[in-house]
Amino acid sequence: MAPTHHPGPGALLTDLYQLTMLKTYWEQGMHETAVFEFFVRRLPANRNFLLAAGLAHALDYLESLRFESHELEWLGSQPGFPPAFVDWLADLRFTGDVAAMPEGAIFFAEEPLLRVIAPLPEAQLVETRLISLLNFSSLIASKAVRFRLAAPKARLVDFGLRRAHGAEAGLLAARAAYLAGFDGTATVLAGQRWGIPTFGTMAHSFIQAHESEADAFIRFARAHPRNVVLLIDTYDTEAGASKVVEIAPGLRAEGIEIGGVRLDSGDIAAHAHRVRRILDEGGCPDVRIFASSSLDEHGVAQLARAPIDGFGVGAAVTVSADEPILDSVYKLQEYAGRPRRKRSEGKATWPGRKQVFRTCTNGRIARDVLGLESEDLPGEPLLVATMRAGARIRPDPELPEIRDRVRRSLSALPDGLRALERALTPFRVEPSPGVRSLARTVDRESSGDETTGCY
Repeated sequence: MAPTHHPGPGALLTDLYQLTMLKTYWEQGMHETAVFEFFVRRLPANRNFLLAAGLAHALDYLESLRFESHELEWLGSQPGFPPAFVDWLADLRFTGDVAAMPEGAIFFAEEPLLRVIAPLPEAQLVETRLISLLNFSSLIASKAVRFRLAAPKARLVDFGLRRAHGAEAGLLAARAAYLAGFDGTATVLAGQRWGIPTFGTMAHSFIQAHESEADAFIRFARAHPRNVVLLIDTYDTEAGASKVVEIAPGLRAEGIEIGGVRLDSGDIAAHAHRVRRILDEGGCPDVRIFASSSLDEHGVAQLARAPIDGFGVGAAVTVSADEPILDSVYKLQEYAGRPRRKRSEGKATWPGRKQVFRTCTNGRIARDVLGLESEDLPGEPLLVATMRAGARIRPDPELPEIRDRVRRSLSALPDGLRALERALTPFRVEPSPGVRSLARTVDRESSGDETTGCY
């Protein structure tokens, strides 16, 4: 299914300081070309790599950026924003160029995921929304892919909408989890918008609303004869499994096959073994077992050894419960043709327009070099042009293509980085000699003398 684009929440979904800086740039005539890069300063403690996601949403935002009349009317009523500035905003559009890593690519700390080249006011204004879109989707995709590593063959379904930090977060998380390797989602709008397979069974309230568990099972099966997955732990898990065995022949006579049962409480592994035995001995060997109940990737890895065919994952993935924050930033690297560099303690940046050059050996990632875009270095350049003069260069890839890229990316990871635990030897990105030399030059020119530092 082709990507479907939807208008965002509006240009005022930003930080106030973007607008106060914008007014100053406007007053001072600062419209020269600026280069900003989005990157993650450091990997979270429990991540060996990150997975790029959210580019499609970022490009949607840039292509549709404009201030609507009601937004301008409100802004004009606020102190500090004179009518002439508000009138100028009415014509503001994003006209710049964008290069980015494709969604589904693996990246590491200090590697630019996206580069924006545009007149300074445009490049500055988009900072907040770009960070929020790229940060969140990459955060969730990087969490979700760990579940796929934990259970390579199991069916994985996102159940997290109800625990998400807001509706947009739940929706974007469903897409991020799917591109990272999940098989589907319970979020219906994600199915309608992006063609993601949707899955759902029933709640305990459905069982409780009936006079008997068996009646609830039979009525649900008749209502959904091609998708019969029954929740069997409302009262007693093993007794629920026995009821499934009892009703299966009658339903089979009606042409209805029970596809699966869901376990949602208690000692899931122990219940799975007992339920599997009940189903097999009762003539239901093809009924699959699906588990949920507050599972993280470590729990899934343990349960993958039990007779469980799939997992429903909720808050653990949708809020990236163990590492809910990426230290991501969007920093100015060049303005008016001159490289720029932040030198704040602990937050220094590498100046200039950069590219990531990746070298693989025997099909595995061996080396990433952070170089200048102008350098001719060995390896595959990871950032590719995606937008020119404010418009996409090509259509977005379909989700199946992104999922395939994720599979290829994972196969290229060194074994130590695929583990759920922190790698004994973390992957290090190497700044090129050109990047180090440019940093020294910028420091010398900005301070008047040679500055000590790590180059």
